[in-house]
Amino acid sequence: QVRFVESGGGLVQPGGSLRLSCVASGFTFSINSMSWVRQVPGKGLEWISSDYGNGNTYYEDSVKGRFTISRDNAKSTLYLQLNGLQTEDTAMYYCSKCFNQRTCLEATAKYPSQGTQVTVSS
Repeated sequence: QVRFVESGGGLVQPGGSLRLSCVASGFTFSINSMSWVRQVPGKGLEWISSDYGNGNTYYEDSVKGRFTISRDNAKSTLYLQLNGLQTEDTAMYYCSKCFNQRTCLEATAKYPSQGTQVTVSS
């Protein structure tokens, strides 16, 4: 079955960095668009970045220039490098096989995962 295992989150000071990883299984990773989304308790899911697998990557405006998405198809792993972290980036981060807000809402509901918590605090 389709499965995602996220890791790499933690507690970091403002301005710090983290690298998130997501190991995927149960489908052909290399041919799927993959995305990172995040959720703050009490708020909706927010799409933040997608890698279409064809060299094209996309970012939500608030993370553009600070976050970098990448993938290793041989390892079926998606990454998100988070630099210049801000308190507003505090959230649970999830990955899924989707490519925008709408498809990620559907995918994360269909394929729930545990996520990885990022907390930015001084």
